[in-house]
Amino acid sequence: MTTGQELTNELGMVKISEEVISIIAGLAAMECYGLVGMAGKTIQDGLAKLLGNDHLSKGVEVETTEEGVSVDLYIIVEYGTKISEVANNIIDRVKYTLEEMTGVNVLEVNINVQGVRVNNAT
Repeated sequence: MTTGQELTNELGMVKISEEVISIIAGLAAMECYGLVGMAGKTIQDGLAKLLGNDHLSKGVEVETTEEGVSVDLYIIVEYGTKISEVANNIIDRVKYTLEEMTGVNVLEVNINVQGVRVNNAT
């Protein structure tokens, strides 16, 4: 397994680390309606912890192969939104953004819903 994605053309080679790919994927996902934030990859005691914007890559897991990248996102959605629609929007947005910004081939984007956040408006 490689530690990132390599792109080569007539001018030279560009290496993109998995960390950069995960940050771009996290930022692209956060632009989608219905997403409250990223969650940690593991749930302890049944509680999903909402990660801040400076820890977006911790809610994203990237696996690179010679064919491209696979991305797993661990998210928390807003109560009252249709989870399947939020997930489909995130998949489309992340795939498009990664392919446009980095030029890597995105093989798959998997969404793992770790929780639902209820807004406590009183």
